[in-house]
Amino acid sequence: MKNQGRWYLFFFLTPILLWLFLLILLPHMDLLIMSFRAEDDYGDLVWSFANYLNFFDEPIYWATFARTALYSILVTVLTFIIALPVSFYITHVVSPKFSGFLMLLLLLPFWVSELVRVYGWMILLRESGVINHFLVQLGILEKPVEMLYNDAAMILGLVYTSMLFMVVPLISVLESLDRALIEAAYDLGANMWTVLVRIIIPHSMPGIVSGSIVVFMLTLGNYLTPNLMGGKNSLWFTEQIYNQFIASFNWNQGSAFGFLLLVLSSLIIWAGLKLTGQKLSKVVK
Repeated sequence: MKNQGRWYLFFFLTPILLWLFLLILLPHMDLLIMSFRAEDDYGDLVWSFANYLNFFDEPIYWATFARTALYSILVTVLTFIIALPVSFYITHVVSPKFSGFLMLLLLLPFWVSELVRVYGWMILLRESGVINHFLVQLGILEKPVEMLYNDAAMILGLVYTSMLFMVVPLISVLESLDRALIEAAYDLGANMWTVLVRIIIPHSMPGIVSGSIVVFMLTLGNYLTPNLMGGKNSLWFTEQIYNQFIASFNWNQGSAFGFLLLVLSSLIIWAGLKLTGQKLSKVVK
């Protein structure tokens, strides 16, 4: 029986380990090696930190990353502000027979690709789009205005594409919140703000941190939405990586930028965990 159990374990673990090694570990190891290779004066590849040092030598690189990180934090905060009341409404306000239907409505947009969803917003916001048409028809605007290709449109698109990844963790933790605690707080004279700060947010903290990590990482590494909705002036760090790989065909520099993005984003997440007093092992459960 023990041998049979070992064979079962080997049978189920082998595909997972192969997937992790072949599709994640091996390509990243190759990119890591490439990131430490640079051309010398004779055009030969040598081991060097030059690709990483270029990040700090060129102001456009680290300034773009700082901008990307700040906007990713802003998107994460805005996503949380919108997702918390939605999650609380689904779990504790609406009738349980309708909560599943509301969750389905949240999931429906994510059944299509991100490209289709972004183009949907572009159709709404463009100068000849639906929103401009109705604003002109209602007399609010004299002529259509361009609502795309700016930071506000880019942030709107990023919040929209990340919303589900904040709502799902919040719903999972809010389902375990005892309504009697909220009722008791109101009976003792607490207002809505006190209930939110003293009961709802502390109880939801594992879900908040878990959702924030996912949203932050997805936003930081997003390429499609900033490029399409932010336009040429979006200055997103993933565009710098794309340009190194595709436009300049400098895979060594692109690999270094990719690992810098990974390391710096991990440091930001570590700082966030320290500030909130959460442990990663507790958050990922």
